[in-house]
Amino acid sequence: MDDLFIWAHRGASAAAPENTLAAFALALQRQADGIELDVHLSRDGVPMVIHDDTLERTSDGRGRVSAWSAVALQALDAGRWFSPAFAGEQIPTLEQVLQLVGEQARINIEIKSAAAGEAVLALLLRYPKTQALVSSFDHRLLARLRGKAPQLPLGFLLDSPWWRLSLRRALASTAESFHPRQDLVTRPLLQACQRAGIKVYPWTVDDPERQDQLRRLGCDGLFTNLPGTAVASLLRR
Repeated sequence: MDDLFIWAHRGASAAAPENTLAAFALALQRQADGIELDVHLSRDGVPMVIHDDTLERTSDGRGRVSAWSAVALQALDAGRWFSPAFAGEQIPTLEQVLQLVGEQARINIEIKSAAAGEAVLALLLRYPKTQALVSSFDHRLLARLRGKAPQLPLGFLLDSPWWRLSLRRALASTAESFHPRQDLVTRPLLQACQRAGIKVYPWTVDDPERQDQLRRLGCDGLFTNLPGTAVASLLRR
């Protein structure tokens, strides 16, 4: 393919703390086509943008995200761990990200816990212009979401070489895309997806040579921590 759709993995996460408004703003500035983020629910049911189900790695909090209220989560520092320049950066709510991005780019919302599914759907109903793609490793969850939202774009994540069953599940749920770990991409997988009309977005690919290999193989896009580098590399072709 001539072009790749560049998803900024957790925002421009090589240059700013992952899953923060700073990382998403930087991804937009660097002309990513879409941003990817992760969602867990707070104790009071608010979709919060954070990858882990615990707080220690990317904030100064301790314990499970689900044990804290949204207000308490937003009082934590989610930037200093990355660099003192980002001290005070918050764990954002999903709604804050929807407001930041608007219609500037697509948003891939990876649902990390089954409990978050319906809360995400309810929020998306309030933001009908959001260009959302909802993804998960929990394929049963995605099938349930399809039943509740027939038009919602879905992406099926894959981290196993046994891709055929996962692809059948994706097709049964009329998914838009298939998201394999980048080292699992093979010609048979790509050919099967192309025959079915489902897009392929591997994760997470920062090496320009590997990005070019995947482009030439026929991938539709990819997830990267370095969206600016990937966009610049495509522009040079």
